[in-house]
Parts: sequence; structure tokens; C-alpha cells
Amino acid sequence: MSDRMSSKERARNNLISQMQRMGYPYEFAFLIAQELGSEKAMGKMSGFLRNAGYVRMEAVADEMVAILEDRQHWIEKKTAEYYNRKYNELLYYGLDSEDEE
Repeated sequence: MSDRMSSKERARNNLISQMQRMGYPYEFAFLIAQELGSEKAMGKMSGFLRNAGYVRMEAVADEMVAILEDRQHWIEKKTAEYYNRKYNELLYYGLDSEDEE
């Protein structure tokens, strides 16, 4: 492996290795890591596996879905906060009056 490996690649490889050491097939571990996608999501899965120990593959897949749903809710929350802030700025400052001249 290269010294130039990104932190995301390192997290993916660590999760796959952890899952293989626990007895999960490489293909399953690879798919879980690939679907999680982000370093933080893979870290959450790694923490889940450390705490839960070996669980059925269905439970791992369920946890993966839960992690992805949490991430999606976070994205939606941040998007809503952004647009709410922009709307409040519009209410406070009004529309740009340069276009009215």
C-alpha cells in the first residue's frame, strides 16, 4: 500500500480488515465499506462492531442502513438550516433595491 493513501482509503481498509478478523467474508466487508462511503460512517460501523461483537450479517446490514439514514437526516437538517438562514436574511435586509432603478 502506498504512503499516499487517503484517510478515507485507510478507514475503508481498516473496516474491511476488522470485519474479516471477526469472520465476515471479504466481499461482504467490502460492500459494507463501499456503501458507507465516508470516513466518519465507517468509523461508526467500526465502533458498532467493537461493541456488538460478532452479529449476524443481517444485523450489520441493518446498522449500515441506520448509519446512512442518520447521515441523510443530518444533511437534510443542515440544508434546511442554510435555507432558513437565507430566508431570514431576506426578511431582514429585503430584496436588492438595485434592480428597481
